[in-house]
Amino acid sequence: MIYHIRHQTIVHYDALVQLARFNLRLRPAPWPGQWTSDYHLAVDPAPSSIESRPSAWPVHVARLEIDSLLHQIVIESSFRAGIQDSAPIEPQDDDPIIAAVAQAALEARDMGSAGPAQFLHASPRVPLLPQIGAWAGDLLASDRPIVGAALALARRIKGAFAYVSGATDAMTPVKDAFAARHGVCQDFAHVMVAALRWFGLPAAYVSGYLRTDPPPGMPRLVGADAMHAWVMLWCGPTRGWIGFDPTNGVIAGDGHVFVAMGRDYADVAPMDGLFVGGSGQNVKVMVDVMPEEEET
Repeated sequence: MIYHIRHQTIVHYDALVQLARFNLRLRPAPWPGQWTSDYHLAVDPAPSSIESRPSAWPVHVARLEIDSLLHQIVIESSFRAGIQDSAPIEPQDDDPIIAAVAQAALEARDMGSAGPAQFLHASPRVPLLPQIGAWAGDLLASDRPIVGAALALARRIKGAFAYVSGATDAMTPVKDAFAARHGVCQDFAHVMVAALRWFGLPAAYVSGYLRTDPPPGMPRLVGADAMHAWVMLWCGPTRGWIGFDPTNGVIAGDGHVFVAMGRDYADVAPMDGLFVGGSGQNVKVMVDVMPEEEET
């Protein structure tokens, strides 16, 4: 499946701003089963500098600076992405059990950016909370096959939490979203990551895109109008990393386009930074994920 993705962000400031500096995480990092090409980044007004920055995670970071006075900045990222044609991932009878995966993660020697050891522990935005562990405990018993257990957890989150746009924001603690049982994809991914890590499983937070319009007869996935978030779980050395989407209660498939993976939202936020001046801002985001053969 080949997609053309366009992501436009418009930031309007209530008063003049100067010396704006941003980190952008919009260019997809390399990931198995996916290729990207024709990446283009357009910024208006033009920045005085753009440079790539290294990251400890599978994240591509661009740092830009704008020295001129501005009321508004428009950032547009676009690229082509191809998802490898393969059978949908499903639970298998011979999947490793949770206890075996947790032990294998402790013994893993891969210390690279996607090594399982990097995603075992609490992170700044995902503390290990006993209330989340207790809530997920029956699904994540040590003798359960890992893929089926993780899918059951994703479906429990989808059933128990209400998707309410605007109910939370990027700074909402995971404990508050869990207690309220509502939020958006970011919150649901954080809850799932917290539950999996409580039981010693390597779990990562993923940012990316969903196909905007589903094939005929298929339901439209929630979260397709903006950047989406889901969870990547290391399921042992044989199964490797598998994506789970708790917002939609599914295993990630060819409608999920990977952009970045980190410990939590802070590692993969599409845009952050600082500016001098101004008294407030308004952010508008527009995303289009179009199968290439449907373009006109």
